Amino acid sequence: MNLDDLKHAQRQRVIFLDQCLTWRGMANRRDLVERFGISTAQAALDFRTYLNLSRATPPIYDPVRKTYFVSDAHVPLVSGNLAQAFGVLFDENDLDRLSSELPRPIRYADPKVIARLYQAIKSGKTLYVRYTSMTSGFDDGQWLAPTRFMSDGEVVHVRAFSFKHKEFRNYLPVRIEADSTFEEKSFDEILPEDVDWNTKAIIWLRPRSGLSRRQADVVRREYGFDGEFLRVETRKALEFFFDRRWGLDQKGARLERAKTEYDEIDSV
Repeated sequence: MNLDDLKHAQRQRVIFLDQCLTWRGMANRRDLVERFGISTAQAALDFRTYLNLSRATPPIYDPVRKTYFVSDAHVPLVSGNLAQAFGVLFDENDLDRLSSELPRPIRYADPKVIARLYQAIKSGKTLYVRYTSMTSGFDDGQWLAPTRFMSDGEVVHVRAFSFKHKEFRNYLPVRIEADSTFEEKSFDEILPEDVDWNTKAIIWLRPRSGLSRRQADVVRREYGFDGEFLRVETRKALEFFFDRRWGLDQKGARLERAKTEYDEIDSV
């Protein structure tokens, strides 16, 4: 048996158990009952399932505290990071006070605009839209050939060829005016290759210059370095968002680029 053999609901509960044991070092049936609202009998079944899956490095049961504790040899069933596991760490009693997690900005978009873009992508059509840029301001209208949606981890963008600018650009759907005509038309010519999208950026990071040796060592631990540099891959079209997301363009950044290599991606 493995995780993929489980039905979705039980799989999520077993993964939650795995996160509790990995990041708390302990777990019991009550954790499942309180999180998922299941019966103690179902929680016991989920625990047996977990023990069967983790038989190579099983947790140890403490009958006094009626809780399982991990051994030093514990190996998670599912790899993850601390940010992903935060939900198993915060105290439920804090929910009545200010949240332990900083609220994220909610980015809105008109579903009708998204649907228009999606249909244009699927049909290979161009759309006539009016767009407000944060650099050049409002335009009276332009033809776009949207090709795909993408995310920078926080905001969804649409990748599109701009016939006005004669190049591929990233657009925020929310900045497309909802009262645009959305006139459609086919284009006979083949779009140019989206070179930046079809280019892999291999970014080698290192602790920022000027840090002490101890500070640099801490940065390497924080970001999971396996050696002198940290290797990260993205598309060249997403490099701007990568720098912003990782804070490379901010004062006091803890990381900096050592070098960047580019490789062509075979387009399908």
